[in-house]
Amino acid sequence: MAEASRKHFRKLDGILLLDKPQGLSSNQALQRVRHLFRADKAGHTGSLDPLATGLLPVCFGEATKIAGNLLGSRKAYDTVARLGIVTDTDDAEGVLLRERPVQRYDIGTIDAALRDLTGRIMQRPPIYSALKRGGEPLYVKARRGETIEIDPRPVDVHAFELLSEADLLDGDEPCLRLHVECGSGTYVRSLVRDLGEALGCGAHVAELRRLWVDPFRDPRMWTLESLQALAERDAHCLDACLLPIEVGLVGYRRVDLTEDGVRRFEHGQRLQVSHEVAGECAVFDPAGRARGLARIDEEGSLSPQRLFHCQHPGKH
Repeated sequence: MAEASRKHFRKLDGILLLDKPQGLSSNQALQRVRHLFRADKAGHTGSLDPLATGLLPVCFGEATKIAGNLLGSRKAYDTVARLGIVTDTDDAEGVLLRERPVQRYDIGTIDAALRDLTGRIMQRPPIYSALKRGGEPLYVKARRGETIEIDPRPVDVHAFELLSEADLLDGDEPCLRLHVECGSGTYVRSLVRDLGEALGCGAHVAELRRLWVDPFRDPRMWTLESLQALAERDAHCLDACLLPIEVGLVGYRRVDLTEDGVRRFEHGQRLQVSHEVAGECAVFDPAGRARGLARIDEEGSLSPQRLFHCQHPGKH
């Protein structure tokens, strides 16, 4: 029975820009879309907490070979910081640790605290995180009640700012609506926690939405509900939601090869390329299809690193 079930899955290549719903882990969302598309291989590019919503790029088939590279890309979020309450997870799903009074902060005070958390900073990740120690995620150790000490590490925060002055402590609960742009490894939960400490009242993430991930700056995202509706109408319509692997490579330096060059490249041979700076690049064939990733050395010699064997449209 299990063997018959596996036969329904297919080789599928491409990238889906999923709008992850609140309440699902990134892996749960990944498995749902994988089964909807009947894809035999899938992976996501950077976890979102169950509380969070928004962009979760899902890579199918050959696109999983660039998932790790997308993981290190710049990202943007909108978040709501709830002031006055500190939790053990630094978000609304955690256990309340302490509650403090909240002053009527002026914008200058808040802006100064935000500036101190912008740029190249040292950040201590949350105890409840997927970071591993001794091969085990920290959140597993934390749930067992183990004492965990985490050293701060350098991260890049390109923007950390109020979305609008009108949101300043508006409503019954003291909250701030904030916009964040950051590099790989930055935790918005930690930023909000540290902002609360800088203001002297504590804080946690009440809402979090990921807006974009490079190179998908203006993403057309698909919800699970819309994908399910397409699948029920016509499963073939789902494939039109996928972006080709080439879209995920726009941040790479491009090297175009002749047909002969592509054949040699795919046989693992080194190629001499002229007027190219050393470093990583994406290799394309004369038809404009991505054929793999390569590295160019100081002598202009291109060596294959990863090959793509993408399924052509209509050949699933």
